Order: sequence, then structure tokens, then C-alpha cells
Amino acid sequence: MRIATWNVNSIRQRLDHLLTWLKDCAPDIVCLQETKCLDEAFPREAIEALGYNVVTHGQKTFNGVALLSKLPFDETKPGLSGDDEDVHARFLEGVVTHKHGVLRVACLYLPNGNPPQTDKYTYKLKWMARLREYSKERLKAEEPLVLAGDFNVIPAAHDVHNPAAWVNDALFRATTRESFQSLLGLGLTDALRAVTDASGQYTFWDYQAGAWQKNQGLRIDHLLLSAQASDRLIDVGIDSYVRGWEKPSDHVPVWADFDLETA
Repeated sequence: MRIATWNVNSIRQRLDHLLTWLKDCAPDIVCLQETKCLDEAFPREAIEALGYNVVTHGQKTFNGVALLSKLPFDETKPGLSGDDEDVHARFLEGVVTHKHGVLRVACLYLPNGNPPQTDKYTYKLKWMARLREYSKERLKAEEPLVLAGDFNVIPAAHDVHNPAAWVNDALFRATTRESFQSLLGLGLTDALRAVTDASGQYTFWDYQAGAWQKNQGLRIDHLLLSAQASDRLIDVGIDSYVRGWEKPSDHVPVWADFDLETA
């Protein structure tokens, strides 16, 4: 089974890209972020025509997440617990049943947090604390769990071109990285780092200053796995080629393959 995540940076502007990539990559489950549209405006028909079940949690102009699955959803739930006043569309959980049991996938779009001297950074850290509590509770079930999305976190220096330039950015501040490490400390595995320690594994290139052409990127899109999911991990890939398409998203898809066919 292939599970992928992609911040599409507006689903309606990037629909042709998404459809082309879905046909090329053939993922079984996809987590999309920054869909930037209300649920009723999501172009679900074109995606459903490729054999996907579609669930959305949208918001006009900003944020927005979606789950696509070739397997039917047993249940879905929007929103991250812990703050009833948080109305941002940033989290969507889905459960599917495969040959040997259930799989839980959480699609997330973690707050950017910049500028770090503002309430935006406070919101980011509180959101990460809520995600940690969610993960802590879900891990008690001892089931395959995948947290996939745009975390807006650069985990380590080898995940960014010129790390010194990012020290005071909300994506790379020490407190941000410590919060991310606390997630891993619960027993979650960073899927990409389970298969490679190589630097230059970027998932985002800014539109400015020729970042893509110079390969000055960041790794901020991640798949974090419970032990029951990481035990089934086969491979992880970054489809960086889509960043070279005309009018692309500034993010590219990241996918992980799992062996869920054997007991």
C-alpha cells in the first residue's frame, strides 16, 4: 500500500497536476493540504473518477485538508481535539480496513508560526502540543497509524539548505524542533529517516530567488509512523520532479510504501 502526502497549495489551481500525479504514482491513500476551498467547492468528481473515495475538511481561501482513498472509509473525523475555539481546517482523520486489520491515517497542516515573536508562534506550539496528546492517546491502541502532512517543521540541519539562515525562523527554531522530537519520543518514526540519512531530501522550494533552480530547499512534509506501521515500511520517496512543472505548488509529494498483505 502506498500512502502519500502533498501540500497542493490550492486544489483548484493545481487539479490538473494532481490528476496527472495520481495516474502516474497510483497511491492508495493521499493526504492533501492547503486545498483552500470550502467542501462544496472541492473538485471531487474528477478525483472520484480515478477510483478514489474523497473526504474534505475545507475553509474558504485558507488552509483546508482532504483524504483520498481507494479503500472505503470506515470512519472519518475533522478537527484536532484540545481547543474547541480553533476553527482552522487543519486536521482530518480517516480509518480504512485492509486485509489484516485497520489502518488509521491523520492528514495535517501544522501552523507555520511566523513571525515567531507573535501569537502565530504561540498557536503553532499549542497546536503541536495538542498533536502530541492526540498521538499519545492513539498510540495506546497499538494499531498502524500514519500522521502525514505539511508539518512546517525542519527537523534537523541536514533537512535544509543553509541552516544558519533559518535559525530564527518558526520552522527551525530550537523550540519547534524540540516539540517535533517529543512526537518521535512517543514512539513515532520519521518514515524518510528510517530509510535514508542523506542530506538534500527536500520537499519544499520557495517561489522566490530561484530556490528550485538552485536546489535551495527544505524538508517540512513528513510521514510519522506508529511501530505497527513502521514495521511494515518498505520504502519512502519524494516526487521532486513535479516542482518543475508549469505553475507548480511550492511543495512536492512524499510517499511511503507498506507491506500490509502479509500477516
